[in-house]
Amino acid sequence: MSSPRIQTTTVGSYPVPDWLSALPSEQAIIDATRVIFDTQRQAGIDLPTDGELYRFDVNHPDTNGMIEYFVSRMGGTSSSIGRSDTEIYRGKQEMGFRAKPAAVVQDQLGEGSLNLMEDCERAASVAGGDFKFTVTSPYMLARTLLDNHYGNPEALCLAIADVLADQVRGLPTQCLQVDEANIPGNPADGPLAAEAINRVLDAFDGKTAVHFCFGNYGGQSIQSGGWKPLLEFLNALRADHLVLELAHRPADDLQALKELDSKIGVGMGVVDIKVNHVETPEQIARAIDEAEKEIGEGRVKFIHPDCGFWMLKRSIADRKIAALAKGRDLYLGL
Repeated sequence: MSSPRIQTTTVGSYPVPDWLSALPSEQAIIDATRVIFDTQRQAGIDLPTDGELYRFDVNHPDTNGMIEYFVSRMGGTSSSIGRSDTEIYRGKQEMGFRAKPAAVVQDQLGEGSLNLMEDCERAASVAGGDFKFTVTSPYMLARTLLDNHYGNPEALCLAIADVLADQVRGLPTQCLQVDEANIPGNPADGPLAAEAINRVLDAFDGKTAVHFCFGNYGGQSIQSGGWKPLLEFLNALRADHLVLELAHRPADDLQALKELDSKIGVGMGVVDIKVNHVETPEQIARAIDEAEKEIGEGRVKFIHPDCGFWMLKRSIADRKIAALAKGRDLYLGL
């Protein structure tokens, strides 16, 4: 059977099962990852993600540990953060939503104990088919760090990009997704962010995507702005498709996407992860219809939630996943 012209996918994180929290172990992570893949496939998701369960950290409830998973493992960083480090970091007004830095950069960044190959191989062993693997953007990671080595944001950001590029080479996944939630509120940094993200994308031999949202900290957006100021940046990305927050955005955000380079596919957020309300298939089908009328039939390549599901209850996340696939099928008449 041929694949539907609009594919369904998820963005990354999934709620940590209670039994995994109660009795965490490597075997339990493998079992939970298998369950998450199977849940998505049974619901009709074409390109599922592994749930990122191994990145969860109860000590970082605002971000679920997604940032710390990367930066605390890199060589050249320290997770021992003192009073002076915290006070200096809090002077970075643009990062006021974080109480302290994710880590302190003390030396040249390197691989350290970061091992994305091992994590991706774990996912591949239980995926049961094609899947997508996610990596946090170097620009986003750089903004969470206190830099005591490089001396300027550009050098730090590109150093992180080079570490991640080495990590993604040869990963056994069909699609690599880079996640970025800071640039939507900082369009002036577009050239730097694009260079850094492209270094990571270019290192992977396969389909690529970049996920953008306006922040998802405690169920709230943290970045202001819209898609129009980001068009030059988006068009500079060497990605096959974008994964965009749109369900929780103003309706006129779609108009800006008319100017997106036609070689880049549109991934459209049609499920709002900041609310417990479960969308109906009819609502999702209507959202796809409105998008295709606005930006052109055939431009929408994927539909997905706005962001990851980690803050929701599993019962809600699973129902939203099922509605996502049913809405696509309803719209396409499948």
